[in-house]
Formats: sequence, C-alpha cells, structure tokens
Amino acid sequence: MNGTLHAFILLVVSLAGCSVPAQPPAASDQEIVQASYRSSIGPEIRLYTVVSRRNGSGAHSGLMIATDRERILFDPAGTFSLADVPERGDVHYGISPAILDTYIDYHARETFDVVEQSVRLSSDDAEQIAQYVKVQGAVPRMQCALSITRILARLPRFEGLGITYFPNTAMRAVAKLPGAKTRVIRQNDSDANHDVLIQAAATP
Repeated sequence: MNGTLHAFILLVVSLAGCSVPAQPPAASDQEIVQASYRSSIGPEIRLYTVVSRRNGSGAHSGLMIATDRERILFDPAGTFSLADVPERGDVHYGISPAILDTYIDYHARETFDVVEQSVRLSSDDAEQIAQYVKVQGAVPRMQCALSITRILARLPRFEGLGITYFPNTAMRAVAKLPGAKTRVIRQNDSDANHDVLIQAAATP
C-alpha cells in the first residue's frame, strides 16, 4: 500500500495465539498488485514470537518476508486482519512499516511480549521463502511454528534450524543464526484495549 492508510481501521480481534479465524475471501490479483509495498531495507525475514509474560510460553509465530519486489506477512493460523490489507490463505500483502507496527501492536500487551528477530537474506533465498508461503495455504490451528520452520528448513541456509511445533523453540533456533538481530517489544496496553479502533499513520 503506497498511499495513505486512511483514518481508523477496525481490527477483528481475539487473544494472541494460534487459532483458526473465519477465513476472509481470498484477495484478487488486482488487489494484491495495488497494495504491493517494497521495502528499501533489502531482502530479509523477521520472525515474530508472541511470548506470555505470565509463564514465558510461546503463544504464536509470524514471519515477515521482504524480497526485492515486495514485503509480505505470513501469519499462519493467526487472527490478525485489517480491512485494507489484502489476504490470501495466511499471507497478508502490502506490509508497509505502519502495517507491520500495527501487527506488533496487535499482539504486544500487558500479558504478552513480542520478540522480533531479523535475518538478512540473499535475493534468491528471500524470493524462495515468499513463494513457499504463498502456496502454503491456510494453516491448521496450533501449527504456526511448525509451518514456518518447515518452510525455512527447505533452504540450505536453514537446514540446521530444526522443525518444531513450539514458537519458543523456533525463536531460540533463529537466535543462533549468524547475523540474527533480536529486539523485544513490550507494551502495557490492557487486553481489553484490543476491541477498539487502532489509528495507523501513513507511511509512503
């Protein structure tokens, strides 16, 4: 989405975690092309892990993929949805910085932290991962980390990553990758604040 992300956006919200929301109608090719966003940072992935503050368990995994052509978000078995962001299967298109921040804000709250891990990639590896997530389709509940690690493990660079059902296990494995950078996003919003309108600022 290269223009303004207008006014207020209604999020269809539930607690963080891998569950199966009602699938919206698949976005058309035209909607996906019109929403496309290209990052200037270069090819990379960012693994997002939602971690409970109460007991440290991993509640959900999501994967942002930036290629030379576009930036997309693979949110397997996730509940995140924005009316202006095209979705097909579990892939969201047109992931501008404002939309990515909204995704993080959606999960980070008084009961959950979000751990972001970024890994720079070659153009070919980033494009391959993007193609894999696009053909994955909707992921069954409780298989968010499994679907992500299965996809990453198909690339030679990630062969030693391991395949797991557990978000925290995937997070620890990615932390060991050469060049991986980690930051923890902690917010103190009430869980109740997730049933509200979130204003997203425009980012060209």
